[in-house]
Amino acid sequence: MDYFSIGLNIFCLIAQGILHVYFCASLTGKKQKAYHFVIYIFIFCILDWIASKFSFPWIMVMGIELLILYGVNRFILCNRPSASWVAAILANYISQFSFGLINSVEAVIFPHVTTPLLLYAMITAATAVSLAISIACYTSVVKSISPEEIGHMTNMGCLLFPVLFFFTAELYIMQTSYTQIYYDVLSPVLLLEHTALLFLQALGLGALLCTLYAYRHLCRSLQTKAEMQSLSQAAQAQKIYIAEAQTRYEQTKAFRHDIKNHLSVLSALLNNNKFEECKAYLQKLKTVSTMLSFPCQTGNSVVDILLGEKLKMAKADGIAAEVSLLLPNPCGIDDFDLCVIFANALDNAISACQSIEGVRSIRISGERQGDFYMLAFENTCSDNPLPPTGTGLSNIKAVTEKYHGVMLTEKIERRFSLNVLLNISIHPESISIQKP
Repeated sequence: MDYFSIGLNIFCLIAQGILHVYFCASLTGKKQKAYHFVIYIFIFCILDWIASKFSFPWIMVMGIELLILYGVNRFILCNRPSASWVAAILANYISQFSFGLINSVEAVIFPHVTTPLLLYAMITAATAVSLAISIACYTSVVKSISPEEIGHMTNMGCLLFPVLFFFTAELYIMQTSYTQIYYDVLSPVLLLEHTALLFLQALGLGALLCTLYAYRHLCRSLQTKAEMQSLSQAAQAQKIYIAEAQTRYEQTKAFRHDIKNHLSVLSALLNNNKFEECKAYLQKLKTVSTMLSFPCQTGNSVVDILLGEKLKMAKADGIAAEVSLLLPNPCGIDDFDLCVIFANALDNAISACQSIEGVRSIRISGERQGDFYMLAFENTCSDNPLPPTGTGLSNIKAVTEKYHGVMLTEKIERRFSLNVLLNISIHPESISIQKP
C-alpha cells in the first residue's frame, strides 16, 4: 500500500467518524463535544488497523463498527437503546450506500484509466463526492425526523426493521460485487452488472428516504390522534364542570329563596328560648352554606367550580396557590373557552410544580385593560429548558386567537409565566370560528 492510499484511508476514517458522531447527535437532539469525536475516531481507526492486520471479513468489520457506534450513542451521548440503534444503523447505512454509488461508477470508469496521476485524482474526487452524498443524505434525514420522533419508543420498529433490511442488502452487494473492481478490460456483461448495481444503490437511498417520509407522517398522524383524544377528554370534563356549575347555581338560588323561611324559624326558636335548637339549626345552615360556597369567587360559576377542583388537587400535593381574579360581567367569553384556558393552564402549572422539590407555588391573576382582559398564570418550575409547545398550550393559543388576542410565555430561572390577552368586547355568539 502506497502513501497515497494510506493518507486517503486515514482521511476517510476521520471524515466518516466526524460525520457519524455529528449525525447521531443531531438526529437525537444531543450536544456534541470534542471528546465524543476523538473517542469514536480513535476506536474507529484501531478497528480498521486490526481488521487489516488480521484480515477480518468485511461484514464482520461492519458489524463491529455498528456496535461501536451504538455504544457511543448509548453510553456517551446517553440516548435510549432504540434511538441508539436507529441512529447507528442509519449512519452506517447512508455512508455505505454513498460509497457504494461511487464504487459502481469507479468499476465502470477506472479500468480505462492508465495514468497513475489521473487515477489518484479520480479516486480523490470519488471520495469527495461520496462524502458530499453522505452529508446531503444526513441533512435530509435530520430534517425529516425530529428528536422527539426518533425517541418515540412505540413506533420505532416501524423504522428500524425496513432500514435493517436495506442495510443488510447493501452489505451483501458490497461483499459479493466489489471485492475487486479494477479490471484490465471491462466486458459488456460486467458493464451491465455494475450499471444495475448503480441503480440498486440509488434505489436503496430512495427507499430509505421514502421509509423516513412514511415514518414521519405515521408519527404525526398518531400525535394528531392523541391530541384529538386529549381534546375530546378535556371537552367532556369541561361539560361536566359547566353542568356542575349550573347545578350549584340553582341550589344556591333555591337556598337564597328560602332564607326568609330560615330566618323565621330562627326567630321563633329564639322567642321561645330554645337556644340549643337554635344553635343546631344554625349549624345546619352553616353546613349547607359551606357546601354551596366556592373557595374562589371570580364572578363566573363555571370558573369557580374549576378553580375549586384544581386548587384542591394542588393543595393535596403541598402546592401553595394564590388567586386574585375577578372576571367582568358580562364577560364576553364563552364558558367552554374559559374552561379550556383555565383547565390547561392549571394542569400544566400543577404538573410543573410536581416535578420539583422545595417551595412550590401557583399564582393566578386577572386585570381588565379596556376592551381586553389579561389573565396571568405563574408557577414554579425546574431549571431545565422549556419543552416544545404541547397540546395544552396549543389549545390555549387556539382560544386566544379566536378572541383576537395573544398568548405569551416566559421562563426566568425557576419561574414560568403564561399571559393570555383576550378581547372581551366580542360576544361568543358573534364568533363563527369553531371551538378548539
